[in-house]
Amino acid sequence: MSEKVRTMFADIADDYDRINSVLSFGVHHAWRKKAVLESGAHEGDHVLDCATGTGDLAIEFKKTVGDPGYVMGTDFCAPMIEPAPAKAEEEGLKIDFEVADAMNLPYEDDKFDIASIAFGIRNVDDPVVALKDMARVVKPGGRVVVLEFGQPKGLMKFPYELYSQHIMPAIGGWLSGNREAYTYLPRTSAKFPAGDKFLDLMDESGAFESRRAVKLTGGIAYVYVGVVQ
Repeated sequence: MSEKVRTMFADIADDYDRINSVLSFGVHHAWRKKAVLESGAHEGDHVLDCATGTGDLAIEFKKTVGDPGYVMGTDFCAPMIEPAPAKAEEEGLKIDFEVADAMNLPYEDDKFDIASIAFGIRNVDDPVVALKDMARVVKPGGRVVVLEFGQPKGLMKFPYELYSQHIMPAIGGWLSGNREAYTYLPRTSAKFPAGDKFLDLMDESGAFESRRAVKLTGGIAYVYVGVVQ
């Protein structure tokens, strides 16, 4: 993983949750709930959440898999993951968290029912490598779930570009003191393959017997689900 990206996330870790809620108007919570729904997770499943950050998606999965299930949240940036255990405990949930790279996961093959990553696949050095390794640790017939930003078209295109390229860096920079980070994040979102183009990356990985994309909020975000071969 890029050391520059690691340093950037470490710098904004303390403000990450607060700024996310401000910039997304809280919609990111609904997107995570939708990702869990589309994953097909049920009670008793074992889930690996990569690039878990402060643990929001891991927490949503644990609410679904319940006490019989298991959730591990990982992130390549140690400061980002530091608030996660306390957040889970506040919800009365037992989740394990540890530092790990999504492109080189330290887990055996076929260990989990689901591997997920939310708003992190575009930050890895090679998304196809990450998809392969996430699929490796999932049992055949299990799912890899990716939640990521897209590039909306039509009537949504201009207002979204105005907001993400100009308003978001200004507000995020003001709240965090790191305008560069909140310029980097929408810039990478605008360039990252979305929709059918991301499905092509999933095909390139050769890891899935089927895959699909679910458009959220007019294409501002997508959930991708791949069934592991």
